[in-house]
Amino acid sequence: MAFIRPYKPSDFEGMSHICRETLNPALRPSVAGRRLAPYCWTHQYTHLSPTTCFVLDDGSGRPVGYCIGCPDIPAFVAAYDSYTKEVLDVSPEITRPEDLELKEPLFYEDGSINEVFLSRLAYNPQLLLIDGNADLLAEYKATMHIDLLDEFQGKGWGKQLINSFVESIRNVPQKDGSVSKGIWIGVAGDNGKVLPFYEKQGFKLKGRPVEGKTFFLVREF
Repeated sequence: MAFIRPYKPSDFEGMSHICRETLNPALRPSVAGRRLAPYCWTHQYTHLSPTTCFVLDDGSGRPVGYCIGCPDIPAFVAAYDSYTKEVLDVSPEITRPEDLELKEPLFYEDGSINEVFLSRLAYNPQLLLIDGNADLLAEYKATMHIDLLDEFQGKGWGKQLINSFVESIRNVPQKDGSVSKGIWIGVAGDNGKVLPFYEKQGFKLKGRPVEGKTFFLVREF
């Protein structure tokens, strides 16, 4: 029987599989996108904030879903070197880009993925979480990701995973002494079908910049 438990290091490959199988449709056809996605949106949270990462176990030890994140994004970014050195730099699946600061489109005009920029997102938490999000970060310091394999969706597990995550971060103090109002998440503009799910979990739409084509949602503690 499936159950929710804390993340453990032996879940690493299972987490990669979940991330790849639940990718945004725009990224799924890309070999590079599937290879790099877990390093952009999954493994840094389990490495740097494992106590706030939760797994849906199918009952045999296999992860089939997760809710992962961190309670303090600025502190998370400050600790990011550990992730680059201990996970990214030693992985055969990802190569360190030469210019980590360069901003480029994620997709080329022909629709193919910009693999170098995707690698840059994995290596540069400023691009991933900070740039353009100052207004959100002023109030909402926590962020999260949730993914479930298809056969475990629509059964209430998403709600339980999010509740586990929220309880794990609710009273975590911010290192700069500030108080976080709650969580913010970003949803790709072409993945708007998931918005009703988040709204049912207490998230509210905060904004959608035209240029970024991203929905931003927040949930207060």
